[in-house]
Amino acid sequence: QVQLVESGGGLVQAGDSLRLSCAASGRTFSTYTMGWFRQAPGKEREFVAGMRWSGGISYRAYYADSVKDRFTISRDNAKNTVYLQMNSLKPEDTAVYYCAARGTTSWSTDPSWYPYWGQGTQVTVSS
Repeated sequence: QVQLVESGGGLVQAGDSLRLSCAASGRTFSTYTMGWFRQAPGKEREFVAGMRWSGGISYRAYYADSVKDRFTISRDNAKNTVYLQMNSLKPEDTAVYYCAARGTTSWSTDPSWYPYWGQGTQVTVSS
């Protein structure tokens, strides 16, 4: 069983930055595929960014087109933590952001593929 705890959300203005953190339990965190998703009111949960182990000390990151060049996913395996650095935030980025994990080296943008989820953290961007 993997437990995920997100933090770092808040209320910011358009153009500001935020960094979300997701602390995970589990002894094999370094090989887990991690994902960030978000869900705005009345909308489906959508993929934001993901990172999978690609062998050795290498990882590969994936991004939704809507956040590419603004958001960066990273991880610190020593701290069992994955991060989402969000820059140049826009009002349309307002949502509850969730961290997700799966114990595999493949990846998916489908939320149903991930068995482990955090409780979510609210990000609100005012115009």
